[in-house]
Amino acid sequence: MQLQFKALSLSYKNAPIAIREMVSLNEIGCKNLLDKIKEFTPAQEALVLSTCNRTEVYYSAEQDLSREIIKLIALEKGFLATKTIAPYFVNLPRHEEAVRHLFNVAIGLESQVVGDFQILNQVKNAYQWANQAGTVGPFLHRLLHTIFFTNKRVANETAFRDGAASVAYATVELVEELTQGVENPRVLMLGVGEMGTNVCLNFQKTRLRNVVVANRTHHKAVDLAGRAGAQAVYWEAVQAEIALADVVISSVPGDCFQITKENLPALGNGQTKSFLDLSMPRSVADDVATLPGMQVYNVDTIKNRATEALDKRLASVPAVEGLITEALEEFSAWTQEMGFTATIQQFKNQLEKIRQQEVARAIKKLNPQEQELLETVTKNILNKIVKLPVLELKAACQRGESEALLEGLSSLFNLEKQGQLVAE
Repeated sequence: MQLQFKALSLSYKNAPIAIREMVSLNEIGCKNLLDKIKEFTPAQEALVLSTCNRTEVYYSAEQDLSREIIKLIALEKGFLATKTIAPYFVNLPRHEEAVRHLFNVAIGLESQVVGDFQILNQVKNAYQWANQAGTVGPFLHRLLHTIFFTNKRVANETAFRDGAASVAYATVELVEELTQGVENPRVLMLGVGEMGTNVCLNFQKTRLRNVVVANRTHHKAVDLAGRAGAQAVYWEAVQAEIALADVVISSVPGDCFQITKENLPALGNGQTKSFLDLSMPRSVADDVATLPGMQVYNVDTIKNRATEALDKRLASVPAVEGLITEALEEFSAWTQEMGFTATIQQFKNQLEKIRQQEVARAIKKLNPQEQELLETVTKNILNKIVKLPVLELKAACQRGESEALLEGLSSLFNLEKQGQLVAE
């Protein structure tokens, strides 16, 4: 019996956000689903990955378990009918296709922002939870560590990780550049819409810790500040906060709120203040940049930074795919060798039984030194006998012909057929 690696994927590519929300799983949900897969399906290994853009299950099993897993996802999310979500799942039942898909997802080729580095940490979390649930075996261990190693090569050998390839990332990167020489710079985030939220949450990955959030609906500012490790202030304090900040980021539309040079205090000698206007219409007036020490960056400037980074990443995709293909070839060779390890061990065990039986018949007639010599000689003979089929099987693996040899060896020595993680 051969166990195949498979994948079941629902992502932003084929599912609207409302559907993605229906199947999205937090840490507890992922762990619960792993437990359900372990208890209610014959899957040998399983990994559950759920982010804002995708919910995926990777598993090893002889048969296709996609229907069963979709039902378990529905059960975990508290609804019984699967007809609403089932059409949005893409089933990848072929071993090679599922393996490559996990590579592409973890490296960032499948991300909305190509090269997104966050996804690898999310895969690492999924791996940790699967480990804790006992659903990771030799195959997934080796596969994931091969992916992690390949990711390091991608980062070191290509431009795929260079630059900030989204407006939110580019904004954070620009703030870091602007505040390089400032000790504990104060950053004011105005507005907590999608853009403001993404920017604020991304500050957690930087050295910037003095972040202040203001929003007309105060409880939304409090909520975001709690998630981002920031400080929330009332909207009524915005003018005072602008005066205190080294960097002001506005995602509040300009028809609701305006920053003009008339309502800005003068800066002292050598002081600077930067305004990053992410809003549309713009909320920072052009004439602000005419004030001494004031710098204004609009969404187009930041988008250009993101586009340049994205262009570099896209240009690196062929090199990344080459590294993945190289890793897949090495992993495939390991997988095929893993397939015959159990059979070789059984073969060796059968020969060891024969050796022990024959030694037992002769050993009574020998003195201790002769007994020791007999043990040594017969073990050496056994190892040399086993070595030849091992070498032949390795060579057959490279030619893609190991299956027939394994069957022959099993039949000749009446070996038990065990489940093997080998690709068809």
